[in-house]
Amino acid sequence: MGIIGAGMSGLCMAATLRRAGYHDFTLYEKADEVGGTWRENTYPGLSCDVPARFYSYSFAPNPDWTANFAPGSEIQAYFTGFADSSGLREHIRFGTEVTEARWNGERWQVSLSDGDTDMVDVLVSAAGVLHRPKLPAIAGLASFAGSAFHSARWDHSVELADQRVGVIGTGSTGAQIVSALAGVAGRLTLFQRTAQWVFPMPIVSYSRLGRALMRRFRPLNRASYRFYQQLLEQSFGRAVVERGWRRRLLATLCRLNLRLGVRDKELRRKLTPPDQPMCKRLIISGRFYRAVTRHGVDVVTDAIDHIEPEGVVTADGVRHELDVLVLATGFDAHAYLRPINLIGEDGVKLEQVWADGPRAYRTVALPGFPNFFMLMGPHSPIGNHSLVAIAETQADYIVRWIDQIARGDIRQVAPTERATDEFNAAMREAMPDTVWTTGCQSWYLGKDGLPELWPWSPARHREMLAGDHTDEFVAR
Repeated sequence: MGIIGAGMSGLCMAATLRRAGYHDFTLYEKADEVGGTWRENTYPGLSCDVPARFYSYSFAPNPDWTANFAPGSEIQAYFTGFADSSGLREHIRFGTEVTEARWNGERWQVSLSDGDTDMVDVLVSAAGVLHRPKLPAIAGLASFAGSAFHSARWDHSVELADQRVGVIGTGSTGAQIVSALAGVAGRLTLFQRTAQWVFPMPIVSYSRLGRALMRRFRPLNRASYRFYQQLLEQSFGRAVVERGWRRRLLATLCRLNLRLGVRDKELRRKLTPPDQPMCKRLIISGRFYRAVTRHGVDVVTDAIDHIEPEGVVTADGVRHELDVLVLATGFDAHAYLRPINLIGEDGVKLEQVWADGPRAYRTVALPGFPNFFMLMGPHSPIGNHSLVAIAETQADYIVRWIDQIARGDIRQVAPTERATDEFNAAMREAMPDTVWTTGCQSWYLGKDGLPELWPWSPARHREMLAGDHTDEFVAR
């Protein structure tokens, strides 16, 4: 068996296989360490916007989180430590990128960047969702004379204290960077294209006593995990997909947070989004509004016209002189497996199948691609929720099919076109009830203008993948 990627979901798949008694598998990791996005991102202020006790494997709780929203370095340490303690490193081929995977009628022929070719019976993509940095198409970007880098490629050799720093982008990453650099940079300028709603959730440190109790009484870890799971599933998890009091309540809290957090009317006007709260991924922060109201921090809403060696020139003709330019412009959320060349039955390429946008069967499989499965595939519930929990659900489902292949009950399996079409049609019918279709542009949206997200609750995703749906597959 082959697993593409040794980030959070790849390690989850590998651990699930080990717990099911499988040991003959390989993880192909393009980098020299595990961790995925937590390895790649090291920018100031980085933290997870999901409570750490829930952003953990349910089968490997961490009693030593130092805060409810753990810093990125702790999360990366959790995954590297898990790879060590679970014995998964011996299964990982580091510095090895999958360039092509081709179904030959019986097995997957996996071509690797080092020139090798492996043959595997089952191939699982754990390539992640947000892993291909997106650079803005701004005229003159390459001409900037200072230091310029994407947030996922942070240059720690660059001095920021007392420098004139510009940040392009106001998503979660931009908000975290601004919150961390306000008061550090001599002048901090946030270039905002569209204001984002911010949900007030402060970072709370865990005491040494609390961590000691978590280590001593393991049921406390389980109780804490379930508490945060229910909190998120019953609040954000339902508010985004159901009309009703939950959506109204969370929206009201966002508006109150802005009203009480930003007293200056002109700045508050700049920071007021034109769309409904949760139409885009909410920024979870208790620091952002305090940061942008500090002396020495500017919020610029005029569109960027071009970039010159000295700084950024906006549409009003003003040149904002800068020493450092940070591109907090996100990732290609629709990349999935790209640029891997995936070729299924009869030579059909994934690029052809996804020409009109990514689609999948129940978020985990593709018709015409036997013995191929995905973690965090199209339409997975990746909003303000723990991706770790989603990965566990999908990995358990995949292992049940692997069990059948290992027993010899079947040799190959793939979902039918009809079942995939019916699943995607049902999702489209459910989309109008979601907040994502209320009139905003976001990275959630696909080519057809509809969100590439799960339109029901996270609990329903878990319930769906608890079944086998054998009648919806072609098995040989």
